[in-house]
Amino acid sequence: MEWLGRANIDFTTSSKPLHLKGKDGKETDLLEICKSAVPPCNLNPLLFNGHAQTMWTAAKAHGPPLHYKRRIFEADHAEFNGSFAVDFAVTDPSAKKEADPSLTPRTAYFSKTELEAMGSDDDRPMLVVLHGLSGGSHEVYLRHAIAPLIDSGKWEACVVISRGCANSKITTGLLYNARATWDVRQTIKWLKKTYPNRPLFGLGFSLGACILTNYLGEEGSATPLKAAVVVANPWALHISSKILQSTVIGHHVYQRVLGNAMRALAMRHKDELEKYTNIDTANLSSLKYLWEFDRAYQCPTWGYPTEEAYYRDASSSDSLLAVRIPLLAINAVDDPIASYLSLPYAEALRNPYTVLCTTSLGGHLGWFEIGGGRWHGKPVCNFLNHMAFEVDLDSISNEVNGVRTSGNPAHGTNFDPMRRKMHVNLNQ
Repeated sequence: MEWLGRANIDFTTSSKPLHLKGKDGKETDLLEICKSAVPPCNLNPLLFNGHAQTMWTAAKAHGPPLHYKRRIFEADHAEFNGSFAVDFAVTDPSAKKEADPSLTPRTAYFSKTELEAMGSDDDRPMLVVLHGLSGGSHEVYLRHAIAPLIDSGKWEACVVISRGCANSKITTGLLYNARATWDVRQTIKWLKKTYPNRPLFGLGFSLGACILTNYLGEEGSATPLKAAVVVANPWALHISSKILQSTVIGHHVYQRVLGNAMRALAMRHKDELEKYTNIDTANLSSLKYLWEFDRAYQCPTWGYPTEEAYYRDASSSDSLLAVRIPLLAINAVDDPIASYLSLPYAEALRNPYTVLCTTSLGGHLGWFEIGGGRWHGKPVCNFLNHMAFEVDLDSISNEVNGVRTSGNPAHGTNFDPMRRKMHVNLNQ
């Protein structure tokens, strides 16, 4: 029973969750680890529903003051070329005073000397983070989740910046979409080569959670990541979009806020869009809602006939079936943006590698506690620390339930959760 902000917590996973072994030799499983990592969810009772929790994120609380150094990568994808940015969390105290006014707060570019010196044989765990729609490494919800790991002195982390976000520049007419897994794939390959002994982990928020889940599904057991967490994933984008458009507050508040953010992002790159695409930027600048932006930009840029076709094709609920590393997914049932109707309960029940943790309260990337803390950072840090330091990572079997496809061989049917309508060269 919910009372004064105390949320109910539920876990959904396979009846036979993934078997794991601790470094001490003790047998355990993924569900037990997730249950031990997720603390009671006691939120601010004044923010009594999902709308209140979600809207309070606009209060612009300062959050933990993390610092970053930015590296620019040239994409190695033939079709989706151009540049993208990755922000690396700064752990050297002497470098925390640096900041470039052209970038997001507390962020500076690596110097040429620093770039040349990148690389190490150390075995510190490293976290690869994906932010939400039009966000960046500066987002408060993101810093609340990773600051305890960085401040512990035991972790390294980097944030893959979606193209054009966080004051990054684009060198083509491409921004990003919910299927844009190529930049995170390239980053992870680079990290594995540059830091060969570091175990890599993933963390995604909102749209970044969707992208990360899609990446994990595409890679299956081939991903270098050892475990991951996705927070507030919208899962079935077409469902969440329909729900938003069906209510007054969803249409005129959330769709409009998200649409304004993407419109502003596009207008910051107006010159590039006019140079490299046939997008009508004057029309783009007049749009109000997110679905309008997706129709005017995402569809012609990527080749989808309608925004609904894009939403269906880029959703990550089916991708969950193909994940082959331990994955903790955290969602609030009262999230007004990532609707509870899109939650992949059935898919989580079919895959022992995944645990879906739902809280009855929390909103979209809210989870505000009394005093301004953010609850979601606790299970994120607890789970990642447990996986990095207490689990024997070599004990993880990548194919517990065999191949990722299903169907009825007697009738010649085959279901592949990663078979998309839009064919994309993943550059794997």
